[in-house]
Amino acid sequence: MIIRTLLSLLLLSSSSLGFAAIYTYLDENGERVFTDNPPQGQPAEQVKIAPTNKLPAVPVVKVLKAPPMPQEQAASVAPAYQVLRILTPEPDATIRANDRQLIVTVSSEPALAQGHLFRVILNGKPATEASRSPVFPLHDIDRGTHQLAVEIINQQGKIMERTPAQPFHLRQTTLSDKRRVRPCTDDDYGVRPECPLHDKPEKKSKLLPFL
Repeated sequence: MIIRTLLSLLLLSSSSLGFAAIYTYLDENGERVFTDNPPQGQPAEQVKIAPTNKLPAVPVVKVLKAPPMPQEQAASVAPAYQVLRILTPEPDATIRANDRQLIVTVSSEPALAQGHLFRVILNGKPATEASRSPVFPLHDIDRGTHQLAVEIINQQGKIMERTPAQPFHLRQTTLSDKRRVRPCTDDDYGVRPECPLHDKPEKKSKLLPFL
């Protein structure tokens, strides 16, 4: 019984670490802010992350260590990052987002050094401004497959660490999807966007042809 209780506690703690809650609020300038650590006394709303497909656990990508440097030079350099990873979306995830938006969350071990910033790379190009926040909202993403990576850069823009690019797939609900879920009836044609009038089947006459 004790062992079962300990296992349950471990599972709960690992789940909470892997999927930290994301919050959004308006700052004093009226700008929308996304964060995993809402300020005290500031009303914040929890963000619902777009659902993804379920995949088996993916091993953590470890960052390759740089060659050793002289001791006097190493003393002036920030500690190397052991782990840099993207928490959401998961690698090869399929995401349904009709609004073409995506929340990206990242993590590093150890935490960011003073003067270092995260930067998200989408399809080989910076997708957002660099920030110390581990939460990045992306907008106007086209449907299809994309490559996502994250970098740590210093204040001069030099790349300190970078993850390999990992794919994700953005899907939007099409009119065909809606028709499959809710088939069109006679009264729906010309009313629902997925049921245009030109698709309305012609009614067959029940009258017998004149002989």
